[in-house]
Amino acid sequence: MSDQGYPVTVAVTRPDGSVEQVRVGTAVKSGDGFTLTMGDLAIGGTPDKAGAGSPRRTAAGGGGGGMVFPPYGRSRGAPIAGASQQDLEYYANGCRRTLNDPGKARFHDKEKVLLAAIEAEIARQKGSGGGESGEPPPPGDEDAPF
Repeated sequence: MSDQGYPVTVAVTRPDGSVEQVRVGTAVKSGDGFTLTMGDLAIGGTPDKAGAGSPRRTAAGGGGGGMVFPPYGRSRGAPIAGASQQDLEYYANGCRRTLNDPGKARFHDKEKVLLAAIEAEIARQKGSGGGESGEPPPPGDEDAPF
C-alpha cells in the first residue's frame, strides 16, 4: 500500500456553473500520514491557451482576490488586480447594468461577487493614491498622546 499514489484534486467551478475536479498532485502513504507531491501551480493567473506560455498580465496582488474580468471587452480574462481605472469602471458599469436587469437574475450572484472585487480594487488603488474619500486618515504613531 505504501507505493500506491492517490490523486489529489481541487473542485473548480466553471463560468457555466459546472464543477470540474482538477488534479493538483499525488498523495503517497508515509508512516501514519501521507506525503503530498504537488504539480505546477499558478494562482490568480489566466489559463494558458493551447498549453503555451502566454505573455498575458499576471496578478500583482491587492484587490480582486485573483479574480479575472469576464470574457468580453478589451481586458477579457485579465486579472482585476492592477487593472487600469478605465477598465475597472468599464466592467463595474457592465456589472451594474446586469444587476439592474431583472431578465438577467440568474447572473446576479456572480455579478455581485465580480462587482465587489472590482470595487475593492478601485478602493485599494485610490487608497494608495491618496485620500479622495473625504474622510481623515486613520491615526498614526505621530498622533499618540505620549
